[in-house]
Formats: sequence, structure tokens, C-alpha cells
Amino acid sequence: MLENIEPKRVFYYFEEISKIPRPSYHEKAISDYLVSFAKEQGLEHIQDELGNVIIIKPATAGYENKPAIVIQGHMDMVCEKTSDCDKDMEKEGLDLVLEGDILSARGTTLGGDDGIAVAYALALLEDDTLKHPRLEVVITVAEEVGMDGARGIDVSPLQGRIFLNIDCELEGRCLASCAGGGTAHITLPIKRGSAAGKCYEVSVLGGRGGHSGDEINKGRANATVILGRVLRAIDEKCEWRLCSITGGSKDNAIPREAKAVIIVEDEAALAAVIKEQDAAVRSEFSKTDAGLFIEMKPAAAAEDPMTEESSGQTLLLISSLPNGIRRMSRDIEGLVETSLNMGITTTSQDEVVLGFAIRSSVSSAYDALKNRVCYVAKSLGATVEMNGEYPAWQYVAESPLREKMISIYRDMTGKELKVQAIHAGLECGLFAGKMPGLDAVSFGPDIYDIHTPDEHLSVSSVARVYDFIRKIIEEL
Repeated sequence: MLENIEPKRVFYYFEEISKIPRPSYHEKAISDYLVSFAKEQGLEHIQDELGNVIIIKPATAGYENKPAIVIQGHMDMVCEKTSDCDKDMEKEGLDLVLEGDILSARGTTLGGDDGIAVAYALALLEDDTLKHPRLEVVITVAEEVGMDGARGIDVSPLQGRIFLNIDCELEGRCLASCAGGGTAHITLPIKRGSAAGKCYEVSVLGGRGGHSGDEINKGRANATVILGRVLRAIDEKCEWRLCSITGGSKDNAIPREAKAVIIVEDEAALAAVIKEQDAAVRSEFSKTDAGLFIEMKPAAAAEDPMTEESSGQTLLLISSLPNGIRRMSRDIEGLVETSLNMGITTTSQDEVVLGFAIRSSVSSAYDALKNRVCYVAKSLGATVEMNGEYPAWQYVAESPLREKMISIYRDMTGKELKVQAIHAGLECGLFAGKMPGLDAVSFGPDIYDIHTPDEHLSVSSVARVYDFIRKIIEEL
């Protein structure tokens, strides 16, 4: 399908890896594919027990004494899909859609984050016309769920201290710093009983969602937070009990949908609340989430209703925990410093579990917000477990790599490369901690609406950035 668009070998490999399911924690197939590629090319390679892959290509003639370059990305992707898409993303590949300059996937995320880094790397490794020093390609697993691959990888085979992370989704931008973070899993024990009334499913649907780092400052609706607001309104007007509440599918993605199954006696009162709340959120989020709406419909409860106390505790927990931006940076205009995102919410027979992605570029602010979440949760009878914590990538003032990239970009485009920080997490911080003296940057082509089924990339941007990468490698 992509055989006639340039750069051909980049899009060849992007199409090939798009055939391979690669959600986080299910990367064996794509990891093995990378190993097969290395064997076919006759390249030195390492595949560790986590599934991380390192592929090494020796320097070309005349470049043997130049410093080695590390090219790094991750092989896993966030697997989000529309409500009407029946694809099993753990077992099926993507259905790519090409419309002019735009590449997307039908009904699902595209996996440009970070499949494009993998495609770039493979195209570079097979290219015998490229003049280069020793190239060390590092492709990690489980980046999207806490950077487990980067945390566990052995970097001792790597000689390079020039580090090109290709995990930035805006052409013309060079990232030099990122937030640190972690995921809080909050577990609330519940009790079940019985209640009079009929069963209804109350849903918040049609949210735009997005990356909980990059898009947290765009005012988009968190469907689970909105659902908590709807349940509070129901609590004021109706006798009700909660059976279950679910929302989101990734802790680092803003939930687009959330649902609660409840027992209510007065259907007319419930319908009035839903109508009022639907009108309110449609108006409130008309600019950011034009498709957002709230609905109710009869349902069959899979579980007995919670007791009055557990229903109230669950609602209080969801309503009391903070969400969204907590503080903007005092040093960099427009940069979010500290935030958190209510991600996955699930209900089982005896507990409700909430997942929160917490981020900050200031370690003390991260600790303070984490402690606040823990304090609120524990005061309401819940327990908290922190997972996948990773350090911030600290800004380094002196960077020969960055200065060289700025010069090359200016010569190629006549424009200035923008050096920025990002609120999302990147693996650069973990690698910098393992590799003293690392000179790292993150950059990439234009990819939009990542972590959502609307994800799409610009074909022409992919081509321009590929030329930029080749130039960097040849001139460093």
C-alpha cells in the first residue's frame, strides 16, 4: 500500500511493523522481527530477556574514528480504538489509510508513536549509501507503561554518547528536557448488598482524549472525571446505588469514554439529571470535545449493587482526587510543570481500582502531588501502589549535538530549530542516568492526536525528518 511514497524504505518498514500487533507487554513478535532483520543484514545484535533489542552497524570507511551514535526509540504502542471497532489489537495488525499527505489507521491508533522511530532505524541500518560512524540502534519495550524496557536494559554494549531519541511528534522542534513521573494505582475495597429500583447504564461518550502529557493543557474532557460529576448530580436528586464504574484504557491517555451501572428507583428524576448534565457538558466542552455527550439506557447488572456506604465512598474518592494541570512552569512559558491524569478505572466484585499518571519536571513537586494523592486515597480507606516511576530528563546547557543540529537544520531549511522542554515523559532521562556524559536530544516528524484513534502523521514531514537524520549522521 505504501510502496510508492518516499522515503520508500522507511514506509516499507512502517507498513511491515504495522502488520505486527505490539501493545505494551506484548512485544515478543515485533522484538523477534527486529532480531530477524539484524540476522538478515549480518549485523551484531542483542535481544535481552525483556525483549529490548540492540543492533550495531560498524562505521563506514573513513568514519572509524568518529564517535558512535545511538539511535533510540520504542517498539510498543498505545492501542486505542473507536467504540465501533472490533479489532483485537493484541492479535491483529493495523489497517492503514493513506489520504494525500496523511497516514492513519482505520478505527485505531496508528502507532506512529513510536513505530516511525523503528522504521527510520531499520531503513538507516540497511542503507549502504549512508556514510556513518558506528551506529547503535536501541529499541525498547514497554515505554508507554512506565519505561520498563529502558529501566531494565543493560547499556554496557553501547559505546556512543551521542543520543538521538526519535520520540517527538512535531517537526522543527528539538527536545532537551522532559518531565518525570509514575503511575498510582488506587484500590478501594467495596461491599455489595441489595437495592430496590431499575438498572441503568450512564455513559459519557465521544470525548476526544489524547496523550496525558502532550494534550493535558488543551482543556479536553476526561470522561471519567465528567462521569463523577454526573454521579454527584444524580446523588443530589435520586436514591441510587452503584454497581460498577469503568473508564479509560490507558493511564497515560485521557479517557474518551466512561460508564457507570447504577440502580435507581425514579427513572424520571434520573432522566432529568442526564438531560441537564448532557446540555451542560456539550456547552462547556464544545470547543475541545465537540462530540462529547451523556446518555442513559436500561441495563442488566452483572454484579449486585454496592452498599450505600461503598457507593458513597467510591463517588467521594473519584470526586476528591485532583486531576489535570496542577502548576505551570515558572521558568518556561507555556510549559506544564506538574499534572496528573485519571486513566484506567475498573470495578471487580470487591474493589474499585483507579489509575493516575502523575508527572512533573520538578522532583519536589512530583513528590508533593504523589503524597497528596496517597493521603486523600488512604483517608477514604483505599490503598495506593506506585508503579513505573521514572526520572525527569534534566536540561543540559552545553550540548555540542544540539548546536550541530541547529546549524544543520538552519542550512537545510532556512529556519531555526526550536529547542524546547516537554511535559510528557521520555526515555532520555533513564539513559542519561545509566550513561554518564550522554549528549541527548529528542525529535521526530509531525504526528498528531497520538494515543487516540485519530492519530495521523504527515508523509512529507517523515521524508524531511529522514533527510535531517541522515545529514546529522553524516556530519557529526
